Amino acid sequence: MMKAPLASPGPELPEPWRLYLLETRLRTYSNWPFTEGCACTPARMAAAGFIHCPSENSPDVAQCFFCFKELEGWEPDDDPMEEHKKHSSACAFINIKKKIENLSQNEFLKLDKERLKNETQKKVMQKIDQFQEAAKQVRSSIQKLGLDMSALE
Repeated sequence: MMKAPLASPGPELPEPWRLYLLETRLRTYSNWPFTEGCACTPARMAAAGFIHCPSENSPDVAQCFFCFKELEGWEPDDDPMEEHKKHSSACAFINIKKKIENLSQNEFLKLDKERLKNETQKKVMQKIDQFQEAAKQVRSSIQKLGLDMSALE
């Protein structure tokens, strides 16, 4: 049986595939606000599939690298795996029964196909949101123009 491409990690791995490795996800937690004496430590967050992607206003945002579900507002006693299951129960990463390193190449590629579907869906939804916001602004400008024209009559 041929092992998954992750069996021998190295710089040749595509960036998204590196996130399948626990240590890669763990490295994103350099400024995580919860470290000791908490349920949501960096190690447990990374094990649940999350990467830390803070923003200026949200220092505790974590996103699953696989289903792309973002969660924030973490409390020290939040269990990362339980929160992940509660908010994204269909995530294939948290439902997988084998270690990633033990997947066959075919199993890994099928799994990654699901990740790519999730990524595509997230990007499409972001574009739809951008389009709707732009349409709202254009609609507002047209309405203002109409009001300005009626004042001239």
